[in-house]
Amino acid sequence: MLLGKRIKGAPTDKIETVIGPNTNFKGTLVCDGSVRIDGVCEEGLIKTVGNIVVTPEAKVAANLVAENVSVSGSVTGKITAFGRLEILSTGKVWGDVEVGSFLLDEEAFFSGKLVMQDAPEPPSFGTKDTISAEVSKP
Repeated sequence: MLLGKRIKGAPTDKIETVIGPNTNFKGTLVCDGSVRIDGVCEEGLIKTVGNIVVTPEAKVAANLVAENVSVSGSVTGKITAFGRLEILSTGKVWGDVEVGSFLLDEEAFFSGKLVMQDAPEPPSFGTKDTISAEVSKP
């Protein structure tokens, strides 16, 4: 499900914190293990060196920071994934994202600005003068 880089010593695969389906969370959650969100999160930040999994029933209106983020539910807010952000077929994201890599399933929804970390420079195809001179040649 989640791919990406691992931080040495960080428990990224094991879910240690669960925000359950009958839970409404407001505030800041900072932890070292992975987080699964089944409930509602509002007005805050969820930050971990592990992964964040937003399940289909979850509604999140908060910023997320993690190694990898998988979204099957709804997220409104900024997402920072140092590894990979996956928006799966039932997932919906409204907000800017900064990612190492990005997967958007065919039926998923994304509205926002996407910034790839460590993005390569675009290739250079010559200067305007070179291009203009080539176009005006007979």
